[in-house]
Amino acid sequence: MADLLGGRGGAIDATLPPLAFAAGWLVGGESLWAGVGAALAVGAAVAGVRLRRGDRPRSVLIGLLAVCVAALIAVRTGRAENFFLIQLLSNAASALAWAVSIVVRWPLLGVLVGAVLGQRSRWRRDPALLRAYGRASWVWTVTYVLRVAVFVPLYLGGQVLALVVARVALTWPLVAAALAVSWVVLRRSLPPGHPGVRHPVSEDRPAGDPAAKPGA
Repeated sequence: MADLLGGRGGAIDATLPPLAFAAGWLVGGESLWAGVGAALAVGAAVAGVRLRRGDRPRSVLIGLLAVCVAALIAVRTGRAENFFLIQLLSNAASALAWAVSIVVRWPLLGVLVGAVLGQRSRWRRDPALLRAYGRASWVWTVTYVLRVAVFVPLYLGGQVLALVVARVALTWPLVAAALAVSWVVLRRSLPPGHPGVRHPVSEDRPAGDPAAKPGA
């Protein structure tokens, strides 16, 4: 999961353009153009570094595009806080997507982990695992809701520096906490004797089947 979400390096890279924006904005005497210029320069540098270290070009381009769109919105509206509007909206959309996935019984945590493990949708045929993924997915839903709850009042108040601090504080530290808590919730939600997430138990292979190896 950590690798899938970009790991610590990906989270740090994502926070550099906002930090550069704030630095440029301050050094330039609250100049929007100085902040945007600094963010674009750092965003381009981060993209170059990521490409050199072997990151997928599509992922790199999406990250750079997000910085460019954020800068464009800020320039077109003339409001520095709008540099963070994309972040706010994406977190609101993510919270909704995770919640809906749980309600329709396709919890996104199961989709992501199942894809990493090459299980496709086999995990959904295991009622206990499906329920556990649903409970653990609520942890991730809460992280996005928390970000929105913090970002909205700061955005409405035009608190540019506070938005940067919140962006940094609620990136990798929050993701690390969500990884740990969701894993605990997932493990504790499985019944005793369940072979774990790597070995979904379907109706044609009960939990007591010797072919089901123990451990997650």
